[in-house]
Amino acid sequence: MNAEVRPIRTAAESGLIEAFEAARAALPGGETAARLREDAFRAFAAKGLPNRRVEEWKYTDLRAIMREARPLVVTLSEADVAASRDLLPFGDVDAVRIVFVNGRLAPSLSQLNDAPEGIRIVLLADALAADAQHALLLEGAPADNAAIALNTAFASDGLMISVDEGVSVVKPIHVANVQTGGAHAAYGRVLVSVGKGASLTLVESHSGDPAGHQTNTLIGLDLADDAKATHLKLQDEGLGTLHLATFAARLAARSALTSVSLSSGAAAARQQVFLAFKGEKATADINGAGFAGGRRHLDSTLVIHHEAPGCASRELFKTALDGEARSVFQGKIVVQPVAQKTDGKMMAKALLLSNDAEADAKPELEIFADDVVCGHGATVGAIDDELLFYLMSRGLPKAEAEALLVQAFVGEVLESVEHDQLRDALSARAERWLRERD
Repeated sequence: MNAEVRPIRTAAESGLIEAFEAARAALPGGETAARLREDAFRAFAAKGLPNRRVEEWKYTDLRAIMREARPLVVTLSEADVAASRDLLPFGDVDAVRIVFVNGRLAPSLSQLNDAPEGIRIVLLADALAADAQHALLLEGAPADNAAIALNTAFASDGLMISVDEGVSVVKPIHVANVQTGGAHAAYGRVLVSVGKGASLTLVESHSGDPAGHQTNTLIGLDLADDAKATHLKLQDEGLGTLHLATFAARLAARSALTSVSLSSGAAAARQQVFLAFKGEKATADINGAGFAGGRRHLDSTLVIHHEAPGCASRELFKTALDGEARSVFQGKIVVQPVAQKTDGKMMAKALLLSNDAEADAKPELEIFADDVVCGHGATVGAIDDELLFYLMSRGLPKAEAEALLVQAFVGEVLESVEHDQLRDALSARAERWLRERD
């Protein structure tokens, strides 16, 4: 006799199943979208939340971190919209701003009709009705990834952005995500297509109050031949928030991508990046800076697939940790046999500001080609006592001296932002963390 084996589900897993059953009928899209959502959620339910026995989540045990499933926000209240105004970052930056509050579009705060000529912005709900497969299937990213599967299943609001061939969009497009009010879950998805020879700057921000929200966002970027894109991200959500984010990009021939992220909020945050080089001589620079204090957990996970010859990738991540905070860096560069002349370099650096902080790093290379230049490295250390003493001997208090050294440490990442207003805004956020660090 064969005994039936039933998995023991956590409260969060059971809550997610109940939430999907309750929400599925109201999620946008027709039969195709419903089938894709069902497939994605079934794949998640079969495995459940990943734990430390899953290699990709070895250092971020989501099963232990996520104790319960927060409810979805069905309707957006005027009070929440009003409260979110004070939480919006980059207010002084000249950009086309589209705001999502608690996972729902806030039309009164958005500038959907101000998009420059040559760029089209379509709401995700409308895109799902027209082409569900293009809106829900993400090429180059693992469909069985728990964060991606949940986003596919629950995403109800978001954008489809396309830039026409040869169009250079000067004004940044700012997609702002704000969480306020009672603790809730929010799922957002933004898919961007940049035409041949076109260029775009996409700004992604996440902010919110200290309530225990759960956010899961996905940015998908498709660059055509000779296209250029800059992606900037600020993660500044309130303490208590669980932040899961996916950035996936597909690069065609001679395209160029620059991505810079700054993470300083949320109790636990995981940013996962998936890059696929599909055309020859494409380039990508992926940089990240992180600040974490208290008992925060900050995870940066990257998988870079080189699948075409002559491409170059650079990854640099720097993290400053205080209190009992923990950072995780997992980076893998995979070079396929066809990808000769690949040039790939990856570096992770962590600065420990207390004896109780922890940094884990796992850079990897998988090379199946024989004519490449690839390397990786990782460093973890404390502030140089001699440099600290030098600054203090010139009259600076210890806290200010430490702040200057930390600013210099992460400066290489923030200085890679070419847009002056955005670079100044990110630097100001870093300075605030140094003043208020817990």
